[in-house]
Amino acid sequence: MAEKSFDMIVIGAGPGGYVAAIRGAQLGLKVAIVEREHMGGICLNWGCIPTKAMLRSAEVFHLMHRAKEFGLKAEKIDFDLKAVIERSRKVAGQLSSGVSHLMKKNKITVVMGEASVPAKGKVTVKTDKGTEELAAKHIVLATGARARDLPGLEADGDRVWSYKDALRAERMPKKLLVIGSGAIGIEFASFFNTLGAETTVVEVMDRILPVEDGEISAFAHKQFEKQGMTIKPKASVKQLDRGKDKVTAHIEAGGKTDKQDFDTVISAVGIVGNTEGLGLEALGVTVEKSHVVTDEYCRTGVEGVYAIGDLAAAPWLAHKASHEGVMVAEMVAGKHPHPVRPESIPGCTYSHPQIASVGLTEAQAKEAGHKVNVGRFPFVGNGKAIAMGESEGMIKTVFDADTGELLGAHMVGAEVTELIQGYVVGRTLETTEAELMETVFPHPTLSEMMHESVLDAYGRVVHY
Repeated sequence: MAEKSFDMIVIGAGPGGYVAAIRGAQLGLKVAIVEREHMGGICLNWGCIPTKAMLRSAEVFHLMHRAKEFGLKAEKIDFDLKAVIERSRKVAGQLSSGVSHLMKKNKITVVMGEASVPAKGKVTVKTDKGTEELAAKHIVLATGARARDLPGLEADGDRVWSYKDALRAERMPKKLLVIGSGAIGIEFASFFNTLGAETTVVEVMDRILPVEDGEISAFAHKQFEKQGMTIKPKASVKQLDRGKDKVTAHIEAGGKTDKQDFDTVISAVGIVGNTEGLGLEALGVTVEKSHVVTDEYCRTGVEGVYAIGDLAAAPWLAHKASHEGVMVAEMVAGKHPHPVRPESIPGCTYSHPQIASVGLTEAQAKEAGHKVNVGRFPFVGNGKAIAMGESEGMIKTVFDADTGELLGAHMVGAEVTELIQGYVVGRTLETTEAELMETVFPHPTLSEMMHESVLDAYGRVVHY
């Protein structure tokens, strides 16, 4: 079969790859994208989007139980897990087909199949119809990552679930063990706990949500325990004995091992980059701990080969992948974009309560040598939060005491995944405390707490 030539070939059609392809096409490049499974990648099909659909169902279910607080009546409240899952899959399907439409709209050549890079500038794709040979001076690796399996704790789809198994659950867990308390683990724990599962979370680090600010992590921990979760930090699951209708987990903590029975286990212990089968070693691309090593511009060190998204360095977030895709496409087109700065990428966890952050934690700022001013404001001091019946939460801001630079912002509570963007824009614009203090925030809104937190960092808080 004759070789097909392009300006840029993207391998992987997740939120990094398909965005890179679209931006390249917008800039006049002839682009091909290779995808082995489904358009939109893990995020749209098995990650960010379907989990949010499920969590929304859990949120509505939670609010229905609180109807009396709002002067409303709701009786015989129940849920249909099958219908919740079906809605989630329908949402994912709608967005996946939307990506296919965007490929056609932007005249991007889509090749479905398994790609490898046999030599610089060459891509071989094994498709249902045979092998296709593609060529391009620039190749963007965007193959993403998959769930990490620890020896003995591997998912089996029956009693021990991966995130994919949890997203297509056919039964409601009664007694659930979640291994790992990062965003994925906590979101599934929150979902099933809200629907009534007796939920235990085990975390090997000394606190849950270990990448978050310590105060935010501690606040979330208390809220989850109030909701009935059992949280076990500084603990690890050493063994799973799988039976017909139960799993016995050997949980080690403080030098002692305790055996507990669960009917379902969800493993959420990190990710592994999808590097296999691409031919990266022979190509000379460096891979460390399953992730491709790149510079700040996502260049691999092999001329014309880039790696973006979960395949490359942390943070492993869809929006980081998308911005890296745009940056690489613009470089290929001869432009001079700014590098994506990891410290200005927000992180969001869509549990109940929600958690969101950007920049340095208070501890990180101090470790980096900053003298800091720290502001805090609780949801209970905000009129909109009280009116919403969401008075549990807090907003924390960290400033450099000498320059007024906003070093970090950290939130826990209702809708903070939407609020965080205000601080992200502030950091991008290199805003100091002075501009934030002089900014007028609308009333009554949750965003007023962002203003009050800044004021508090400088001894000027008004409403608390």
